[in-house]
Amino acid sequence: MTTNVDAAPRPMAGSRSRAPVAAHFRQILLWPLRLMPEPGAPRHRTPWQVLRELGSASPWHEVVDEFTGDGGRFHERHYNEFVTFLPYVQRFLYGDGRKRRDADGAAADAGSPMRVFCRHDVREVRVVARPGDTPITLDVIHVDLHFFFDVDVVLLSVEIGAEALTLAQAQEVMYRFGRGYPSGWDAHGQPMHSMASVEWLDAHGAVLAASDAQQRDAFLAHVAEHRAPRIAAHWAYLLSPLVSDHSEEPGALRFRQIEYYRMPLMAYLALDDPRALSRADFIRLGLVTGAGDANTEALADDGEMLPYAERHLADFEERFCYDRFWVNAGAAPHTRYLCSGHALIVVGDARSQFYGCGDRGVLAQFRHQHFLLFLIAHFQKAALLMASDRLVEALRELNVGDAASVRRFKRAIRGSFEGFLRFTHRYWFHEVSEQAQVRALFHLCVTHLGLDPLYVEVKERIAEMNSYLDADSLRRQANTVVRLTVVTILGLVGTVTTGFLGMNLMAEADSPMGRRLWIFAIVFVITTVLTFYTMAKSKRLSDFLDALSDERLSWWMKCKALAAVWRSVPE
Repeated sequence: MTTNVDAAPRPMAGSRSRAPVAAHFRQILLWPLRLMPEPGAPRHRTPWQVLRELGSASPWHEVVDEFTGDGGRFHERHYNEFVTFLPYVQRFLYGDGRKRRDADGAAADAGSPMRVFCRHDVREVRVVARPGDTPITLDVIHVDLHFFFDVDVVLLSVEIGAEALTLAQAQEVMYRFGRGYPSGWDAHGQPMHSMASVEWLDAHGAVLAASDAQQRDAFLAHVAEHRAPRIAAHWAYLLSPLVSDHSEEPGALRFRQIEYYRMPLMAYLALDDPRALSRADFIRLGLVTGAGDANTEALADDGEMLPYAERHLADFEERFCYDRFWVNAGAAPHTRYLCSGHALIVVGDARSQFYGCGDRGVLAQFRHQHFLLFLIAHFQKAALLMASDRLVEALRELNVGDAASVRRFKRAIRGSFEGFLRFTHRYWFHEVSEQAQVRALFHLCVTHLGLDPLYVEVKERIAEMNSYLDADSLRRQANTVVRLTVVTILGLVGTVTTGFLGMNLMAEADSPMGRRLWIFAIVFVITTVLTFYTMAKSKRLSDFLDALSDERLSWWMKCKALAAVWRSVPE
């Protein structure tokens, strides 16, 4: 890995004589997006089938099976990853083995809940945190898309790495890099909180795509027209051929933003001396606030500069830190995990061989076990938010005066209810592992993301919608029964009267066929008109029958109820 750093970062308030250095730095971004169906596209085609059929026109290539691929790609770190998780999580992450999938043939897509595509054309990224800063070049290790069976969510994951970054530089990369678009601009037109410049590079160092965060007017115009944010050019390039649903570009796969524009992230820092970090440093890392700035930070009682008020950070260690290995003992001493839901950070000693081991050590765990538990938690949140969005869209398109709209609304709600049941039984679980560390980190992620309350809220909303549809169906059935009962009662009078002892009021059995047809037609028309008229008045006739059967009402009140059948309804 190479890092192009020619100048030291600008001085920070309270900086030490020697700034901490991250001998090895890794960052993984995870961006959940909602896949939108293309108008007119076949519903049975899955997103990965569409991407697969693009062939050489797409830079994405399917990872058929990393575990059992050719060339001896199955390593001990893969085995350690697999056995970490409980059996039902293994089925979610890995599906069936290759032999069974090959035997299933056409059912292979349905048998693998998660599909992964990767691209290898982007090899490095050159970033500039603020205007005037020296560019930093980081290696792009992985760029993947994660699709999920039966859930229209895709997760973009980007892993970058570098050597010998100062702590301040690492903090700035963590804070500024993973943003889908600028949050705003300063008085000089420079993007706020985002990288001043981002460039994707190929293997030869040529620029593939660059950020356009300085084009303020383009972002403003897009929001003004579409009421949706414009994705920055370098992220739009990385996702291509997936295109934003609000973009004018054609594309078979379209997406919409689900969560906040800041991408969830993981970071691994191997420091020369993690014990030299102050409490403020850990707070900035855990909450991903960027490097310290004397103009925007608060002075704590002990003289440290904190990103937020000291009272707000009083329980930081209890809420966000997992300190089981923050001791001077074990295979990787002085290792600390920081988890805020949005971020999962691990800090450790670069001198520890186990901490930096990519096959069995903490680095391998970070890139495999910890990445997957982080992915599961954010996939669950994205799926729940998408289900909630679908309910809102179904209600927005409902027009109670349009029968076709009502039918579409019912189909949408029934589909959401069925999809939520499938999500619950296939993807929703509270425990992913019995290993204490993985279990604790997953619980931290789930707690800070608020998954359990979100699940209950979405479940209640879908249940309420479904209950409303059931109640509406019962109401319609009850009304139909009432109308049929009224027609049957009134028709019974004529039927019994004319059919008593087989009596015929008109003896036309021996009449000519033409006469009998005329009589039949006249009786048919009269009977049909009376039936429809009775149906039209069935509600009021039902009220009259209820009044007639009520022994507490006088005959005068019952006569008034009969007269009300033909009384006009006041407007």
